Amino acid sequence: MADQKVLIGVIGGSELYHLDNLTFMYCTLIAFLARYGTGHTITPSHVPACANIAALNSIGVHAIIAFSTVSSLHEEICPGDFTLPSQIIDCTKGIRPSTYFNGSIIVHAMFGDPFSGKFVVWLEERTIVCMEGLQFSMMTESVMYRLLGGDLINMSVLPRARLAREAELSYTLIATATDYNSWCPASSVTATKVFKTLKATADTLCLAAATVFGDLYKAISGAFILLFVCRAVCSSLSLLSTLLNFSFPTCHS
Repeated sequence: MADQKVLIGVIGGSELYHLDNLTFMYCTLIAFLARYGTGHTITPSHVPACANIAALNSIGVHAIIAFSTVSSLHEEICPGDFTLPSQIIDCTKGIRPSTYFNGSIIVHAMFGDPFSGKFVVWLEERTIVCMEGLQFSMMTESVMYRLLGGDLINMSVLPRARLAREAELSYTLIATATDYNSWCPASSVTATKVFKTLKATADTLCLAAATVFGDLYKAISGAFILLFVCRAVCSSLSLLSTLLNFSFPTCHS
């Protein structure tokens, strides 16, 4: 495996601190990063997201799968359910560095679809709200998030998704619902409920992770080969153009 490229990066947190108990159907290298550090010592607002995404990008990762615990904002998303959201509502407070282009170079990256559907086909029409934390939501805030169209809420999906887009990396979130946040007084969120649900769903999470990794690896490996071939063809055309002293015409739509 010495010559094998690391194409997939995994960002774990409260629900996933290692990949030791996963069995993969494909022999592949995977880069793993625990966003809150060993022992869960970094707060969501202080995670070095810029450094984390840059590190994964620097070793050749093409796609990132992040795992996260979330609160459910709707009855049909029960504690223990897994979902892959397709949209984000940003309710952070602007204190997290969220771009690599804050110096002399200004780049406006498209972010209409924050999660990549190119390699992962299981994206659902769900919207996740990202709040600051560390405290859980007040009941009035939780009700507001529901009115805004939120289905889930967590503290960590941003700025990672934005930074991954700027780094041109595919990014997908696998969310595990642990509670009903604060909009449901009969079942409001507590740290005890969160960890109880995580313990109960650990085996299922590992199974879901292994399935996603297998399909993602097949898809991204094919895309990487195609990209390599395209680059090789372009290099050959460029060399041929130089040898013939011929400029290819520019196409206009």
